[in-house]
Amino acid sequence: MSTLGILKLDTQFPRISGDIGHPDTFAYPVDIETVSGATPDKVVHQRAVGLIDQFCDAAQRLEARGCRAIISSCGFLALHQQRLANAVSIPLASSSLLLVPFLPVVFGAGGKVGILTASAASLSPDHLAAAGIAADTAINGIPSDTEFARVIIGNVAQGNLTQIGEEVVEAACVLVARAPSIVAIVLECTNMGPYRIEITRRTGKPVFDLLDLANLLMGSPAR
Repeated sequence: MSTLGILKLDTQFPRISGDIGHPDTFAYPVDIETVSGATPDKVVHQRAVGLIDQFCDAAQRLEARGCRAIISSCGFLALHQQRLANAVSIPLASSSLLLVPFLPVVFGAGGKVGILTASAASLSPDHLAAAGIAADTAINGIPSDTEFARVIIGNVAQGNLTQIGEEVVEAACVLVARAPSIVAIVLECTNMGPYRIEITRRTGKPVFDLLDLANLLMGSPAR
């Protein structure tokens, strides 16, 4: 069976099934390569400055070990999608944000997608442009004074996962309240995946994340 390569940030926070960094999330084998020193703060708030060569080297190691495709564990790496993809000869999807320009096409004319992100303040116009996303796309982030921010962005070993889930779902509800016409929600953060079913239940909107993109790449014929 083909293997998916995962470029994982250097983290210690808890991961559960549904999280891109948890092997049980996938229906196929995964090969996880941790990029040393790539903490959430450095990638989310500091744009991964000085780390992209390490990410490229890690991607090349995954390719050399026979992976069919590669994803990352942080949507903010969309800023560096082209450079990362150019480093290997297999498909590489750095971020679920790559889905945002595609989904309105399949939902029909006029359909707009909203983005739920770990940090709205750090998701810059540069990130959006790198993924081909319109500047007027509806975006909501998790507040900086939450358990989510303390544990996930702060990268601490223990946290209240129930509270984190409630914060993620609440932020999705706020996104839909602000932009009720959106046809779907894309989860930028790969740690939000465990809560996607509850988000759909509460908002009535279909939810997409990097797992959908990974499944697409892994379903494609091997090169």
